[in-house]
Amino acid sequence: MPTKRFVLREIKSYFLIIIAILSAGMGIKGYLLSSHFIDGGVTGISMLLNNIFGWPLYILIPLINLPFIILAYYQMGLKFALKSSLAIAGLAICLAFVPYPDVTPDKLLTAVFGGFFIGLGIGLAIRAESVLDGTEIAALLVSKNTSVLKVADVILLLNVVIFATALFFLGVEPASYSILTYFAASKTIDFLLYGLEEYTGVTIVSPYSDSIRDRITEEMGRGVTVYSGKKGYGKRGESDAENDILFTVVTRLEVGRLKTIVDAIDQNAFIIQHSINDIQGGMVKQRGLH
Repeated sequence: MPTKRFVLREIKSYFLIIIAILSAGMGIKGYLLSSHFIDGGVTGISMLLNNIFGWPLYILIPLINLPFIILAYYQMGLKFALKSSLAIAGLAICLAFVPYPDVTPDKLLTAVFGGFFIGLGIGLAIRAESVLDGTEIAALLVSKNTSVLKVADVILLLNVVIFATALFFLGVEPASYSILTYFAASKTIDFLLYGLEEYTGVTIVSPYSDSIRDRITEEMGRGVTVYSGKKGYGKRGESDAENDILFTVVTRLEVGRLKTIVDAIDQNAFIIQHSINDIQGGMVKQRGLH
């Protein structure tokens, strides 16, 4: 029997997919099509073929994505493949029947906002555990079968080919604006996935770890994980003293405040910080451990 939490999460997921479809449709039909600009990935290939041969975009997008959905079924499971199929089919229906207005003839605004709405759609779809574009699936599969190329490398190479082809068939200006569209979409996706509250993991080594931990939990409301550690060889020479090591996760907007707290207790504390793309659980502002 599905729990209430599971049902609510699924409802939210499908709601995000609907918003994603409408947003991507706005970017494609409301901005890019009239100016003959394209995006990257499978969507960009579909738009390029539409520009060259005049084939309907609402047929090209699901048709070209179909092989990747089949691969996703075998590699990522039925649920992911089903959601992605519904999202891509919904986008095709949206492009076929929703009467979006042609928003602006300004080419710069078209490139930027067209990319923004497409990126918004793709990012929301990813948050809903689905895709509107099979490029990421293809890149993941290629990277799994070679030690040379990473996912980002495969996506970059694919888009280089797409925009080089666009340069040949569409001309320098549309291809240039299309690259701008792609970057606008990429930045929007990054913002949606990681956001202003991009998380930062912070490791603190200090002999005053108890005091630092108490202030972090009391003043910042963040949990702190405590590791038992032992000093090795540092700038002051070799030492066998035991030392607690603190680890906490804060948003990047809170890093400065955290450092102020640590500096007030121990200006010589050893602090390591690194970006964290995403987390699940443990970030509720309350006293206690992760």
